[in-house]
Amino acid sequence: MALLPILRFPDPRLKKIAAPVTNIDDSVRRLIADMAETMYEAPGIGLAATQVDVHKQIVVIDVSEDRNDLLALINPRLEGLTGQQEGEEGCLSVPGIFEKVERAERVTVHYLDPEGQPQTLVAEGLLAVCIQHELDHLNGTVFVDHLSQLKQTRIRNKLAKQARVTA
Repeated sequence: MALLPILRFPDPRLKKIAAPVTNIDDSVRRLIADMAETMYEAPGIGLAATQVDVHKQIVVIDVSEDRNDLLALINPRLEGLTGQQEGEEGCLSVPGIFEKVERAERVTVHYLDPEGQPQTLVAEGLLAVCIQHELDHLNGTVFVDHLSQLKQTRIRNKLAKQARVTA
């Protein structure tokens, strides 16, 4: 397994739309393992392939306390979004920034597992938020895109300042 570099907002590659995975093979399973290792090391609770500059519809998520409940979703499709919740979100591609975002409270997601088997999951709360957040990445959307233009500008400026300080 290997740690992968995570793209940082406003990198234009984060805007690329991910393509469906047409063949689930060992290279896809290796990418999932590398993404999981990268997510755990960061540390985070979700990572989309887009964030590591691989534009395939693959997401890894683990919202468990002890980080032992990895969920890998290939070609995920959301449906049945119900309810509404607002919560503070962060993102490995937007380090150090946390903002309130509105999401559905409950979602149903259809996906393929790493063995290529179709699965359906009904998620609520944090898992539902994480699924929506990561699937946004596959569609070229970063959570800050849900914020006002003013907040987006402030975030860009703050990240640019951080980059200058650490350079």
